[in-house]
Amino acid sequence: MTDAPVSHLLREADGDAEGALILLHGRGATEADLHPLLDLLDPDRRLLGVCPGAPISGLPPGGRHWYVVRQVGSPDRDTFMEAVPLGGGLLDGILEERGIPWSRAVIGGFSQGCVVSLALGLGRGRQTPAGILGMSGFLPQVEGWPLDAVSRPGLPVWLSHGTLDQVIPVEFGRAARDALEGDGLSLTYRETDFPHAIDPGLIPEIEAWLEAALSRD
Repeated sequence: MTDAPVSHLLREADGDAEGALILLHGRGATEADLHPLLDLLDPDRRLLGVCPGAPISGLPPGGRHWYVVRQVGSPDRDTFMEAVPLGGGLLDGILEERGIPWSRAVIGGFSQGCVVSLALGLGRGRQTPAGILGMSGFLPQVEGWPLDAVSRPGLPVWLSHGTLDQVIPVEFGRAARDALEGDGLSLTYRETDFPHAIDPGLIPEIEAWLEAALSRD
């Protein structure tokens, strides 16, 4: 069901990249979906922008997928355990090739991309990124993919969710917030009266959060 995620889009920095911003698309989209967001969050183009395509295709409603959805909030284990490491390996390779450590890379995404960003950013044994940007998703609980937040003190994590979301209800965002509070992370949580989409009103605040995450010592 999976094919290696060789598809990805890069947006080069103006000059030497000071870090990287990785954005993962949601279910049924492609690597082009969040590409325009790179310029909104990093208008000065200080960062290498990376938008990978998920490795699963051929599922309704089309596009690409990070895992099979059988029930909202519970990723299908088999496809998750096959696809997410592929995505992580792709990103590891891109950053290594560009000489950018994970400590200078923020990983984020929308919907399924949010779920996978949290899985990669908090996965036990994974390198710690500069920050995790999660929009309209949930904290994955998948057997065989343990999360480790407590060993990442101070890691900036942004979570946002729409109270009118009918695809992944806001209760999932609140559950992720509650689960991560107290783990020593630098957690920011925002709710707005918005459906299952990225609220453009949050863009200036996310831009400032990104700047702060990459400015940490």
